[in-house]
Amino acid sequence: MKSVSKKWMYFLLAIILAVVGYWLVPSEANPKAPIMAAIVIVMAVCWIFEVLPIAVTSLFPMFLFPLFGILDAKDTAVFYGKEIIFLFLGGLMLAQGIQQSNLHQRLALRIVSVIGSKPAHLILGFMITTAFLSMWISNTATVMVMMPIGISIIEELKTSITNHNKKLISRFAVALMLCIAYAADIGGMATVIGTMPNMIFIEMYQTIFPDKAAIGFTQWMMMGLPIAITFIITGWLLLTKIIYRMPKDNLLKSNDVVKSQLHGLGKITRDEALSGLVFFMAAVLWITGSDLRLSETITIQGWRTVFGLEMTTDATIAIAAATLLFLIPSKQRQGEMLLKWSHVHSLPWGVLLLFGGGFAIAGGFSSSGLSDVVGNLFAQMTYSSPLVMVVVVCVVLTLLTEVTSNTATTNLVLPILAQASIALDIEPILLMIPATLSASCAFMMPVASPTQAIIFGSGYVKIKQMIRAGILFNLLGVIIVTTVFMLLSKFVFGV
Repeated sequence: MKSVSKKWMYFLLAIILAVVGYWLVPSEANPKAPIMAAIVIVMAVCWIFEVLPIAVTSLFPMFLFPLFGILDAKDTAVFYGKEIIFLFLGGLMLAQGIQQSNLHQRLALRIVSVIGSKPAHLILGFMITTAFLSMWISNTATVMVMMPIGISIIEELKTSITNHNKKLISRFAVALMLCIAYAADIGGMATVIGTMPNMIFIEMYQTIFPDKAAIGFTQWMMMGLPIAITFIITGWLLLTKIIYRMPKDNLLKSNDVVKSQLHGLGKITRDEALSGLVFFMAAVLWITGSDLRLSETITIQGWRTVFGLEMTTDATIAIAAATLLFLIPSKQRQGEMLLKWSHVHSLPWGVLLLFGGGFAIAGGFSSSGLSDVVGNLFAQMTYSSPLVMVVVVCVVLTLLTEVTSNTATTNLVLPILAQASIALDIEPILLMIPATLSASCAFMMPVASPTQAIIFGSGYVKIKQMIRAGILFNLLGVIIVTTVFMLLSKFVFGV
C-alpha cells in the first residue's frame, strides 16, 4: 500500500509540474507548445520515479498526442518503428547467440587474463576501447559491439566469485554498463565523423558562412581529441572513485583461476566459432559501411558507396546477421539452430517502446512549435563575456538533449546560434562548437541517447542509477567542454 500511495504522490507531482510548465511556456505564436511541454514533464517525472513501468510511460504519446492535437495516431506510431529500434533488436539477438554458444565466457576470460580483474582497470580498458571505436564508427554501433563483451565479463564474474562479493559485482555491473554508454558518446566528440551533431555543424557552418574557412578533419581533432581524452580520464575517476567506488583488489583472487577456467573450456567449439564469425562479420560491416572523410580532398569510400548499397543501413546488417543465427545448425545441440525463438523471449522488449517514446517526444517538439519557443530563448541572449556565453550554451544544450535527440537539438539550435552570433557581432564558432559538443553530453536519461537506451535495455542499470551518475557526468561535461574550448579555441580556430 505504501508503494502504491507513493506512486500516486509522484503522479500528482507530475500533474502539478505539468500545469506549472503549461503556464510558463508562451502560446501566442505556437498554441500547442505549452501542451507539449506539459506532456514532456509528465513523462519525465513518470520515467524518473517509475510511477508506471517505463515501457508504459513511453506509450503516452500514442494517446496524448492525438488527444491534444499534437500529431495524429498514424504519424505518432511511425516513431515506434524507427530504423534504430531494429538495430537494437538485431544487436541483442546477436549477443544472445554468443551467450547460447558459450563464446561469451571465453571472451570474458581472455579479456580478464590480459587486463587483470581489478574492477577499475577493467572499466578503464572498456572506456578507452569504446571511445576509440566511437571516433570512427557510430556511437550506437560501438555500443552494440562492446555491450555483449561487457555482459560476458559480468556473467563470468558472477559465477566465479564468493557470495560476500555479490554486492560488489552488482555495483561493478552498473559502472561497466554506464562506462560503455558514456565512453561511446565521449569518443564521438573527438572527430568530425564520430557523431551526427559534429557532421551537422560542419555542414551548417559552411552553408551559413560560406566566406569563412572550412573546418577540416584535423582541425576538429585538435579540439575534439583533447576534450575526449580529458573527459575519459576524469569520467573514469568520477565513476570508479566517487559514484561507484571500486576496490583496489582483484575480483578474482588469482589469475591462475582465470587460466584454469580457460584451460577447462578446451578448444573453441564449432558453435562458438560460427556465432563469433557472424558477430564479427556484422561488426566489420558496421565499421566499414560509411565513407570516411579525412579532408576536403581525401575520402575513403565505404562498401555502401563502392557497391551502390546506400539503402542498406546498420539495422539491415543487424537483422540479417541475427536471422543467420536462426538458420545455422548447432553441433552441440543436435536438431537445433544456433539461436531459436525461445532464446530471445527474455530480451528487454519494453526498451523498444522506450526508443519510440523518445523519438515521439522529438517529433512532438517540432510539430507543436515547442522547438521554436526554445530557439527564441537563444535568439534573445545578450552578450556579456565569451566565458559566460559558452557556459550558458553548454548547460542549455545538455539539458535540452536529455529529452530530445541530439540530432534534432543541433538541427534546431545551430542556425539560431549562427544568427545570434551575427546579431551580437561575435565569432559564430564561440557559440556553435560548444553547443555541438554539449549535444553529446546528456547522460541522465535513457531517452537522451540511443547508447544509453541500449545500455538501459541490458537490464543491469536502473533508471535511478543512470540519473544519479548522469547528473554528475552532465556537470563534468559542461566544465570540460567550457574549459578546454576556452583554452584551445584561440590556438585551433583563432577566435
